[in-house]
Amino acid sequence: MKRVRTIAAIALAALLGAALPILVVVYFTWSRSQDADQQRLHQTAERTLQRANRAYEAGLLALRKLNQAPVSGCSPEHLRLMRGLALTTHSAEQVGYFEDGRLRCTSWGMTEDLIPEPTPDHVTADGATLTLGVRPVAGDNASLLALQLGRHDILMDPNRFVDVITDPNVRLAVATPDGRLIAQQALPDQDLLQHLLREPHSGSTARTLYATAQDQEWLAIAVAPRTSLLTSFRQNALRLLPLGVVGAVMAIAAAVWLSRRRLSLRNELASAVRRREFRMDYQPIIELDTGICVGAEALVRWSRADGTQVRPDLFIPVAEETGLIEALTDHVMDLVLNDMRELLIHDRSAHIAINLSAGDVSSGRALKVLSGKLIGTGIHPQQIWLEATERGFLDIQGARTSLAAARRAGHCVAIDDFGVGYSSLQYLQQLPLDALKIDKSFIDSIGTHSATSPVTSHIIDMAKTLGLFTVAEGIETSAQLAYLQSRQVEFGQGWLFSRPLPAPEFIAYHEQRRRQYGKAPEDMRNPNSIEE
Repeated sequence: MKRVRTIAAIALAALLGAALPILVVVYFTWSRSQDADQQRLHQTAERTLQRANRAYEAGLLALRKLNQAPVSGCSPEHLRLMRGLALTTHSAEQVGYFEDGRLRCTSWGMTEDLIPEPTPDHVTADGATLTLGVRPVAGDNASLLALQLGRHDILMDPNRFVDVITDPNVRLAVATPDGRLIAQQALPDQDLLQHLLREPHSGSTARTLYATAQDQEWLAIAVAPRTSLLTSFRQNALRLLPLGVVGAVMAIAAAVWLSRRRLSLRNELASAVRRREFRMDYQPIIELDTGICVGAEALVRWSRADGTQVRPDLFIPVAEETGLIEALTDHVMDLVLNDMRELLIHDRSAHIAINLSAGDVSSGRALKVLSGKLIGTGIHPQQIWLEATERGFLDIQGARTSLAAARRAGHCVAIDDFGVGYSSLQYLQQLPLDALKIDKSFIDSIGTHSATSPVTSHIIDMAKTLGLFTVAEGIETSAQLAYLQSRQVEFGQGWLFSRPLPAPEFIAYHEQRRRQYGKAPEDMRNPNSIEE
């Protein structure tokens, strides 16, 4: 009997040993399949958001050209211009012109019927209006979306806003931020659609996975049936199931090893972003002629739970590759505004510079987030400078639009690490910038016979020619400082003045420099005074 009990216990242990990895595989396969499908849906919603913005921006650009054109209303030249823009604007079906509250003419010609100017359903941040369910005076009489700016409007097929290549099982919808539906691809669950229009979020129901993405102008919704999730799960589970049956011992060992193995940097970073494991250091920026500390560059730092530090040049690229950079940038903004609020309110001449990712430079997303976060803080927009690396200018049109918007909002805009990336004089002339930051590699060459030594003076001269003020990075010696002062470089940072400091130490340093050299003038360079 004892022997039977022993054999039974061993058999039970063996069964549990075989079942445990199977259960683990099933659980993680299901979780990973659901997370992967949810992530794909979110990416699809983001792409839909981008598609809606492209259609909107194309229409807005055409309307601005029309409103600025020096032609008389409904003249032959005016009609030709409207026809040309209707043909060349991908999202346009018809262009119209209003006068005295009625439609006078369209890209089809003069209108004889009395068609009143429509009452808009939504006003965009650009001052344009949207009107839903508009019927054109010509064509197939389909229900269209009217985008109006000034006296002109463009009728667009709403389906252009959801014209995104995706999985055939995915259905899309686009609406205004306040929930007015623009277009949809026949979503099967209309009750769910109405719920998401009222309360945008991501999640799932018993039959459906859904995700939303939203910006200042649009709300995008992506919906897919859970059948695709079940198919993916079954395929993965059947492929992995024999591992638990045939190799129970190996599976257990692997599970133990996997549980103890350190997460990859990518997974670590994702966890760190969720847990907000970051803090800020502040590199003081000094006015070279006076020695006054006028502000600082905010530098993000990551300290693991075990106390080890991860260098920014390691985790920032990973954040950009994995799409975590937006959440990290938003966290940086929160930290800066929390750390520096008291100082910036107390000293209105001080500023803090925040670095933007290439994606945020192109999209302008960060500016919208920052504007929202500044509300109620008492911090002036001109006290937050925005720094963009040269990689952010690959999309030159997107960069120009977002940087111009930042300057209109009151922020000073600087190009960071100039000379080590893609920029050229042509880029600088095209972009609305206030400042040029000279990369440390060029400062290091001052007084040496290196190949880059003569480049430093050319960069300074180029900035002056373009009306930009300069900030020298990485100043470490008195000789470098003397050279930069002789070339009238306005600002500098580097270990000659101070290492990057935690917030309390920087605040103390700023106060000490102010007492030592005198308070910075209140009328110090203001980006709003610089023409774009």
